[in-house]
Amino acid sequence: MTSYEIAARKELHKWQREMQRSPSLPNRLAKKLQDRINKVIPEKVHTAITTAIKQMIRGVLFTAGITTSKPAETSSLEVTEAVIQEKIELYKKTAAAEGGITGAGGLLLAFADFPLLIGIKIKMLFDIAARYGFDTSDYKERLYILHIFQLAFCSHEQRNKVYNQMRDWDQKAASLPDDVHQFDWRSFQQEYRDYIDLAKLAQLIPVIGAAVGFVVNYRLLKKLGVTAMNAYRMRILDNG
Repeated sequence: MTSYEIAARKELHKWQREMQRSPSLPNRLAKKLQDRINKVIPEKVHTAITTAIKQMIRGVLFTAGITTSKPAETSSLEVTEAVIQEKIELYKKTAAAEGGITGAGGLLLAFADFPLLIGIKIKMLFDIAARYGFDTSDYKERLYILHIFQLAFCSHEQRNKVYNQMRDWDQKAASLPDDVHQFDWRSFQQEYRDYIDLAKLAQLIPVIGAAVGFVVNYRLLKKLGVTAMNAYRMRILDNG
């Protein structure tokens, strides 16, 4: 094992501990508040949002919405992750620029940021998966991408559940359903929406919207990149 692999394994263990950590009191209180808000929202609204997000993400993940890259021939983990870090940096800048433009364009463009940002995030996950040597044309690999997305943008309460679903993935994948409709889309959309709502609401404010969109999108892609790298390290380094 190289010195780089030793360092990567240490980072992975630190990340794994974080994924399994119990939520703090502020986290629990924030979750309870958000749950109360969700209960006030009419069921028709929840259903509409769930359907919209489901169709949006399914359209990108499970149709021709993304041109899949062939799995890369992996050399050393160090070389592989150097390329991945460059890709993540590019996507962070792309998302930041998109957030700045939509944030400066008023209410309608700010709303357009939502589907655009989802597309950028998922395209980045496809590229990361391929660079690690995984075949994203495989339905089960796309489900793993969906779990990475969910893990990055969910509450502390949900984090343990999603993380445990991803452990020993190669064994669990064999028993996964082939019907993506069986995925818990309602929980997915609520967790994702709750996670980004407060950060993205400020993007609607005149004058500061562009700056907020730039910073928030950059940070969201940074968080997703870190989550994705460790999620694939967990499989490659056999630390599931």
